[in-house]
Amino acid sequence: MRRGRGLAVTAWVLGPLGLVLLLGSLMYARSAYTTAAVRSGSMTPTYTVGERLFVERVGGERIRRGDVVLFSAPERYGSAGSVIQRVIGVGGDRVACCGGAGPDERITVNGKPLDEPYLQDGVVDETHRQYDPYDVTVPEGRLFLLGDQRLNARDSRYFLDDHGGTVPVGAVQGRVVDHRAVPIALAVTGMLGVPIALAGVGFGIAAFVVRRRSRAVPPAPPWAVQQV
Repeated sequence: MRRGRGLAVTAWVLGPLGLVLLLGSLMYARSAYTTAAVRSGSMTPTYTVGERLFVERVGGERIRRGDVVLFSAPERYGSAGSVIQRVIGVGGDRVACCGGAGPDERITVNGKPLDEPYLQDGVVDETHRQYDPYDVTVPEGRLFLLGDQRLNARDSRYFLDDHGGTVPVGAVQGRVVDHRAVPIALAVTGMLGVPIALAGVGFGIAAFVVRRRSRAVPPAPPWAVQQV
């Protein structure tokens, strides 16, 4: 067996493996996830100003009621960029405000009171105290969105004359994920790829050195006799 061959084989295994782990995790993370910073208090107390969120890139057809989504609506928010709000109604839903009174006040979706434990101070809605209550049937392919801080959220309630305040599902850029297991796993996988790739490089250098030394040392002549 040629000297250094085992080291070379190890290098050829570890080097590419490390690169695959590193580059593969980076490419998948970039294609499947992004991040967004919270720029306003419209989603407090769920998310606070300055908090950076993980956003899973998903199509609008995968969005469900209760999801918090990142979307773009420049015709409403101008240069403010992407906005984070919660999905209250999807295509075909009837969203109305408000049933009950006082602490029992609730938004209804398809006639059923909506439980919203995430609300700031339990405030369901304040706009109807100044404006008419709303009753919106969400068009297919659109979403009715509200902020969790109902006293400080410029959401679907303020654009009722435009498709009932709804936004097209195509405006959705992703869904906020609170469970970070997948992003963390991708980061760990990528970090593991670095030492594995470096180990492959190290074994490759060792194999090169061993082979070079073996070539530099001439073989003993056949007539050489070991003296005792």
